[in-house]
Amino acid sequence: MSKEKSLSELDEIVELSYLYDFYGALLKESNRVVFEDYVLSNLSLSEIAKERDITRQGVYDIVKRCRTRLKGYEEKLHLIEKFQLTKDKLGEIESIAKDYGTAAKRAANAGFDVVEIHAGHSYLISQFLSPTTNDRTDEFGGSAKNRARFCRMVIDEVRKAVGPSVPISLRLSVDELVEGGNTVEDCLEYLEYLNDEVDIYDTSAGLNASIQYQIDANYLEDGWRSYMAKAVRDKFGKPTIAIGNIRDPKIADDILARGDADLIGMGRGLIADPDWCNKAQYGDVCDIRKCISCNVGCVGNRIGGNKPLRCTINPDLINGEAYKKQKVNKPCNVVVVGAGTAGLEAACTAAEVGCNVTLLEKEKEVGGLSVEISKIPAKKRLADFPTYLKHRASKLSNLTIKTGVDATVAEIKKHKPDLVVNSTGSVPLLPPIEGLHDNLGKKDASVYSIKDMIANLKNYPEDMTGKKVVVVGGGAVGLDVVEFFAPRGAETTIIEMMPIIGNGLDASSTSSMKECMEKHHVRQMTNTALQKVNAHSFLVKYDGKEEELPFDYGFVCLGMRANAPIWNDIQEAFTGEDVEVLNICDSVRARRIIDGTDAGRHMVLNTLERLNYL
Repeated sequence: MSKEKSLSELDEIVELSYLYDFYGALLKESNRVVFEDYVLSNLSLSEIAKERDITRQGVYDIVKRCRTRLKGYEEKLHLIEKFQLTKDKLGEIESIAKDYGTAAKRAANAGFDVVEIHAGHSYLISQFLSPTTNDRTDEFGGSAKNRARFCRMVIDEVRKAVGPSVPISLRLSVDELVEGGNTVEDCLEYLEYLNDEVDIYDTSAGLNASIQYQIDANYLEDGWRSYMAKAVRDKFGKPTIAIGNIRDPKIADDILARGDADLIGMGRGLIADPDWCNKAQYGDVCDIRKCISCNVGCVGNRIGGNKPLRCTINPDLINGEAYKKQKVNKPCNVVVVGAGTAGLEAACTAAEVGCNVTLLEKEKEVGGLSVEISKIPAKKRLADFPTYLKHRASKLSNLTIKTGVDATVAEIKKHKPDLVVNSTGSVPLLPPIEGLHDNLGKKDASVYSIKDMIANLKNYPEDMTGKKVVVVGGGAVGLDVVEFFAPRGAETTIIEMMPIIGNGLDASSTSSMKECMEKHHVRQMTNTALQKVNAHSFLVKYDGKEEELPFDYGFVCLGMRANAPIWNDIQEAFTGEDVEVLNICDSVRARRIIDGTDAGRHMVLNTLERLNYL
């Protein structure tokens, strides 16, 4: 045995040992045995020379040659460097898993009864689980067991942190609904490696690339994901949560009765109506303000927009219905002109604080444009909002709704108003494009608006193969037309003057739009301007070139414009009188339903307060 080596010599030995572990097999056997004596057996040069019957200088030369060769291998192959990086990353992975445990412990200490680990929706654990994002070649990649390894580490750390008595829920994208992603069957496979410490399964779907199934698009059926919950429940026999467009208590009851799930999860539905559960429990189902899955104020504001959370149908997420506790301190007559969603919200709000309200609507049905749009099959959920508003209005004895009435100044004055709210909405924008007004809606032409399409929904065949549909306008309305005709097999083209189709749409709607247009091979023409409207073709211009686009159905969907036909008359009629007049939302500028709901609530309340009625 050699004498005690210096610190520098020991450091060298450690380095050479690493090199030998990785590359020793590449050395000649005669050199390898000498190198092993020096590095592994810790013999001196003299001891090796005596043992091997060679000179001390010979031993030195062999060790030097081996050292040089092994270092050369590392410079070329970097196996030790890669190993160290992997080791460091493993340490990082272990540290992150422990952080999950720390967070779970805080939650348990704060009094939460259950802790949930989010392993879906493209978050970190999901990125390990999904073949679409996990391309690792180490013990965390490849097989289902390997891809589940990090999730298993997290579960173990959480269990260690919270103890055996706190249930652990695991939220999953049971079906990722993207090409190459995990299917239901794949999920059931990797759950085999996670199941023993999981108490509850929270079954969701989708990744960021399929966000319309993660944050459900409005065309998806109520409770459509429950089959995923059933698959997990049947396999593992543990409490399972079903989620996904569950807006109607009957749907929730059916899911539970069928045994698809044990619990119902809800997010956006409780944003729309925080009292959903209480109303369902005590039978006030018609009072539920059902989420319409528009994804405007929630998804649109939070994902990408980084704006405060809002809701299209719930205008006050902070104070809720606290305004109802206020009552006017003196009689106040309010006349609302126009019974769209903004007008209905304004009328209900004013009545709920004690005003005597008359709502005038020239059409036979209230609800306005939202009722019309909801006739499109993919938009049917939108009808839930005017239905709720009508029910809400029906319970107010101090609110009178008069339909089929032309709201003239004379009619308004009959009701002796203290406040007049004009909410006459919007109409399609029809710019002065050559041929547009001559051909739109004419019998001898094939040019239509969105209202024309809605009026003829029942007349369009399910199979429109061979038919040409051209849509001018790449906003929400134009896309509604595309999403109606393209799945029916029509050869569909959409034209947009701006560089982007669907500009301003929320992430879920954008993803759904892209999926539809790719699947059905919709021709997308951006930076393209409409030049002329013919009876059966559009003349467009892009890249300095003109092209004529023939069609069987041509739709002009260039947005909406404010419609306030009697606003000027109202202003003039009440000038100099002790009557306040308001023009709200689309009657001022065409906007979204969310803006009308907000205006209908807050502009009315703010005005009543300013006028000292509240």
